[in-house]
Amino acid sequence: MCIDLKYGIWNVAQPDASAVNALVGSGYAPLSAMVLASRGIGDGAKANEYLRCDAPLPDPFLLTDMDLAAGRVGLAMTRGEKIAVFGDYDVDGITATCLLTDFLRRCGADVVSYIPGRLEEGYGLNPIAIHQLHREGVKLIVTVDCGITAVAEAELCHELGIDLVITDHHECKDTLPRAAAVVDPHRIDGGYPHKNLSGVGVAFKLAAALSADQEQVLAEYADMVCLGTVADVMPLQGENRVFVARGLELLKNTRRPGIAALMAECGCAPETVSASSIGFMLAPRINAAGRMGQIDLAVELFLTEDPEKAVELARGLCDLNRQRQAVESKIYDEAISMLPPGKAPEAIVLAEESWHQGVVGIVASRIAEEFSCPAILICLDGEHGKASSRSYGGFNLFTSLTALSDLLESYGGHELAAGFTITRSMIPEFRAQICKLAGEFYRDDIPRTSLDVDCAVTPELLTIPGIESLGALEPCGNGCPKPVLAMMGLTVERIQMVGGGRHMRLRLRRGRFAVNAIYFSANPETASIQPGDLVDVAFNPQINEYRGERSVQMNILDIRPNCTAECCPEAGNYHALTAGRLTPGIAEALLPERSTLAIVWRYLAANGCPELKESPICLCRKIVRWSGKPLGLAQMMTCLDIFQDVGLLQTRRMHKNITIRLTPGSNKADLSESQTMQRLLRAKES
Repeated sequence: MCIDLKYGIWNVAQPDASAVNALVGSGYAPLSAMVLASRGIGDGAKANEYLRCDAPLPDPFLLTDMDLAAGRVGLAMTRGEKIAVFGDYDVDGITATCLLTDFLRRCGADVVSYIPGRLEEGYGLNPIAIHQLHREGVKLIVTVDCGITAVAEAELCHELGIDLVITDHHECKDTLPRAAAVVDPHRIDGGYPHKNLSGVGVAFKLAAALSADQEQVLAEYADMVCLGTVADVMPLQGENRVFVARGLELLKNTRRPGIAALMAECGCAPETVSASSIGFMLAPRINAAGRMGQIDLAVELFLTEDPEKAVELARGLCDLNRQRQAVESKIYDEAISMLPPGKAPEAIVLAEESWHQGVVGIVASRIAEEFSCPAILICLDGEHGKASSRSYGGFNLFTSLTALSDLLESYGGHELAAGFTITRSMIPEFRAQICKLAGEFYRDDIPRTSLDVDCAVTPELLTIPGIESLGALEPCGNGCPKPVLAMMGLTVERIQMVGGGRHMRLRLRRGRFAVNAIYFSANPETASIQPGDLVDVAFNPQINEYRGERSVQMNILDIRPNCTAECCPEAGNYHALTAGRLTPGIAEALLPERSTLAIVWRYLAANGCPELKESPICLCRKIVRWSGKPLGLAQMMTCLDIFQDVGLLQTRRMHKNITIRLTPGSNKADLSESQTMQRLLRAKES
């Protein structure tokens, strides 16, 4: 059976003892102090600054061109000109559009909002929209969460006599659009202290500049700013931390009927709303409007003052989200079936005519995580295709698309997610080039699937007061993640399937300490565990409340076999062997002793299954656990190649897993005849 080890490597930090003591002396509970110290925070002053949620907001006019933007919008209001707020169809763009539209209307401006149809118009400013707004008499377009790459579209606005103010937060290209103002914290000529504002964050700063009372604007719109900031996965540091903390407080008693109705419809309790519940409950339903081509539902939801209408809109969004889930599942199954057998490519590029443009981005994200590489899905329409792409492991999509721009019709986005259009004939060359770039980026000796663990803990630290103390780290999200802890050497005492068989509830024990755990989207077969197994667990600690009883619970992120000896996860030497880059030193490190070969073979033979399917690092840990002897991943893979050379077994790589089938009746062979063995011996002696 295959253990679904999600992360090949656990990077378990070791908190500095002096830092922990200093933090405890400053009033932090021991568990919180350990987490903070593991993140490099050495004293109470630094911790307070890291977690601060009440820092003063920078002056909006520190943003380059903000004076020009505020001046042009103010002039339009004075003249009574018709203004269009032009946004994007994701949560960030929707909240930015609604925030600025509502603010300007309250100021007495003549304002319309416009979010392009994802399927008909695609992302950002486009000729269809510009001509439509021109016919409606619009004199000024203010973009939010888009526009920074709209050079050609800006020229069209100029030709039609429409002024343009751009507010965006995406990466800038070398040439900025021709506009009355271009406000973007990423401008190279800018000096704004916080570069990682969301689109709604920049829209808020424009409203604050127009109001001259930033605090009042935040008090009114913090909920919208919070939703967009969290949904766009902005780092919850500095100004963003203030936005989200203030927004969560406002969401607990929101004055907007639409938000209140949506929270009620999806079961998001106001008193416990968090950045996590926004990301997992509210954001997908708001996004569904844009993905499924009914963006007006979401815009109306935020702007309506009618509670009954709000309930109707919230139900509509939830229905759309269920439709989206069904379409997503279908596209995912089709995409997986298109992957070639064998080792996954350095980047996955797939194209199909029947795919839904609004949903492929979610599928791309899922595939990128599953296959540990960038994933690009292209929706074909005749001779052209629109792509959604998601990054993995630090690969910069925007930079890569810029390098390959000659192969594209247009592109935009940022490091982690991007979109582009391409002609059908250029897809094979693009696939080859993006795979080459990804191959050059990823170094063989660095695992792509790794989990950063704040610290390993002992049972006595996992108490209700200890877990409650971690609330000091809220709001948690990108840049200030939820604490991830590890506990080693736990015995699986009991397994129970819950949620209709989709999730696994465990009872784990270490000595006198016993704790309940939940492992979502897992079962005993995929996790390859059974009662009595000794395991290590990485988890988010939480407090479970059931029928008035509160207890400690682990929300499991990963399970691995507990090792009794060293298990080195690095595979760089093995990749040097397969790539023909052997040196005498690498050959000596890889060349297994006969005793090592015997241990690996005996484990495989004792397994009793005709076919074994495992992630390589998990298989290595199981062999170490079984034998009590140290073993490295690189040397284990070398042993498997030696056995395959002489016909003892067959291996096949697919994605993160390796399938091993022992050859019936072949229990003996001359290992010295292995080509792998001979290469190592020659390289060692050279």
